Amino acid sequence: MSIRRKLTLLACAAVFTFAGALFLGARFLNPAAFASSHPLHALAELRFMRTICALLTGASLSLSGLFLQTVLKNPLAEPFTLGISGGAGVGAVMAFVLGLHTVPYAIQGFALAGALATLGAVLLLSRGGGRGSESLLLSGIIAGTIASSVLLYCLSIASSDQVAGASWWMLGDLRSNDAVMLWCSAGLLTCGGVFGFLFARDLDLLSLGADEAFYAGVNPRILSVAAVVAASLLASFSVAVCGIISFCGLIVPHLVRRLFGCGHRCAVPAAMLGGGTFLMLCDLLSRSFSAEQEIPPGVITAFLGGGLFLVIISRKGARQNGGK
Repeated sequence: MSIRRKLTLLACAAVFTFAGALFLGARFLNPAAFASSHPLHALAELRFMRTICALLTGASLSLSGLFLQTVLKNPLAEPFTLGISGGAGVGAVMAFVLGLHTVPYAIQGFALAGALATLGAVLLLSRGGGRGSESLLLSGIIAGTIASSVLLYCLSIASSDQVAGASWWMLGDLRSNDAVMLWCSAGLLTCGGVFGFLFARDLDLLSLGADEAFYAGVNPRILSVAAVVAASLLASFSVAVCGIISFCGLIVPHLVRRLFGCGHRCAVPAAMLGGGTFLMLCDLLSRSFSAEQEIPPGVITAFLGGGLFLVIISRKGARQNGGK
């Protein structure tokens, strides 16, 4: 099957998943509910905003993971490898502890500031440890560990209500009805997609190695920093909008490379479509089991993503053992 046909099928799957996420769930909504005069219009509008949030967040996290796996040359790299989730979690929990969670955009602002501060610390640490991707990866792990310790301390001094609110946020919350935040997320995702598409050839060369990229006329250091910053901004803003969503930035780029190859001209749109479809499906499952109590979307993504990743690893190991 050609790459173009695969992309077309993936786009159709995204459209059908979007429609299913709008109408299906613990309570079925017919298309008439989206009319302004319908009694259930408010519920339909909230579900529409939630589905848009899932689409944009999944696409952003998947694209971020694709960039990081290219730069770090590590299939286990994801948006949170560089400590972004830990930094965002510290910022959000500080907003709860300081009693600012009722202030508009306080949680998002603190989370974004924490994530970007962690990114800056990681980039500074990696400069002192060498120029290789190993230094960047190790710095991210160290920063994430420190941030997790600070996060646990903040939770230990918080009240029970503050812990409950912070815990729900850290498990992922796609119930964002703020159009401003969603428009900003869409604009940032568009910029990331344009960057990946315009520099697709350079990213292909970078994935082969820094030396190969340099001799082909690409500055690997500048391109690596640009890709890391783009990936971190995408992940940071996604975490600020809806909390921590795990595995979306890890498993989707894996599947995209297996199905569409490593060429970024096809992998970039496939990652965006695949990530959005995956998170919309997980969100649909999270609110379909019970009308009284939802399952946090982060739990669903971790369960499905972890299961898929185990299947990929087991099949890869079986092929390697069979080839001996």
